[in-house]
Amino acid sequence: MPQFDFSTFPSQIFWLVITFVALYFALGRTAIPKIAEVLEARQRKIDDDLERATELELQAKEVLTAYEAGLAEARDRAQGVVRQTAEEMTAAAEAQHQELAAKLAAEVEAAEGRIEAAKTDALANIRQVASEVARAAIQRLIGVEVDPGKADEAVAAVLKERS
Repeated sequence: MPQFDFSTFPSQIFWLVITFVALYFALGRTAIPKIAEVLEARQRKIDDDLERATELELQAKEVLTAYEAGLAEARDRAQGVVRQTAEEMTAAAEAQHQELAAKLAAEVEAAEGRIEAAKTDALANIRQVASEVARAAIQRLIGVEVDPGKADEAVAAVLKERS
């Protein structure tokens, strides 16, 4: 094996150094600048992405603030609508209550009038019935026929004394 021959070592080292230097300069001029460009491009992309992410975060915060403000405004409007609806419903209920109270008062007044008329009729009928009962009682008890006018006068006199 010629690689292990000590007599060829100096020429092998010479060619190793020349090849190494040639490769170093070749790579330094071609591959390393391309690798550096790729690394720089990656770094620029990362920086741009970070900058864009920061901008998007700021925009997201602005959107969130606007959303929260809109939500608060909508909540206030909804509460106003609920309050207004409650007031309208209360007013409508109050109006219905007043209307019903007036209707019931009219019905009570009409019923009182009917009761008074029925009472008057009943009192008139009581006088007539009392007069007839008195005449019938006198007829049965003593067998005398009493004049209806005199019986009415007697019942009227008794009712006057009692009232």
